[in-house]
Amino acid sequence: MTDGKLLSFVQKLTHLIEQNPSEEIIFVEGKALLENLISVDDWLPEEFTKPHPQHYQQYLLYADPLDRFSVVSFVWGPGQTTPVHNHTVWGMVGQLRGEEKGTHYHQQPDGSYQAGTIVISSPGHVDTVSPSSHDIHEVANNHNDQTSISIHVYGANIGKVERTTYDPDTGLEKKFTSGYANTVAPKL
Repeated sequence: MTDGKLLSFVQKLTHLIEQNPSEEIIFVEGKALLENLISVDDWLPEEFTKPHPQHYQQYLLYADPLDRFSVVSFVWGPGQTTPVHNHTVWGMVGQLRGEEKGTHYHQQPDGSYQAGTIVISSPGHVDTVSPSSHDIHEVANNHNDQTSISIHVYGANIGKVERTTYDPDTGLEKKFTSGYANTVAPKL
């Protein structure tokens, strides 16, 4: 890693997590740490910035050895999108490059999911997800002509967590475990 920015972020977040903070504190203090990490785009190694021609890439940057949190770079090719999905754990999404569009979904009485709030994230912006308040969304690269990259921090090793995708029209659920595009995380 160039100049230790990711290492410094991981160390500070580890100290915060060791205090067993509430989600509210994580979303204040942890968010400030993530905002600092993404404030200057000069630290992410090139091998964790490469898009795939058909689907977004999820690169593991760091997994806490006790699975208390993970740090991941999401790389979006032009126009790429996720299905509507959940996380089951708290998360923070910091925009590093390009622009992403996040659409929150809410389950309706008939079981379907309706689109709600839309958040456009530009570099430096940090959004959150939480199973206690707003965990189901869809994310897309807001550009059709360039790559976008965001840095995600989750309250578990997200690549190992069983999660769910949702068909917005029918509410049909499908379980998945995302894994990672890389087999080895970078050295801090």
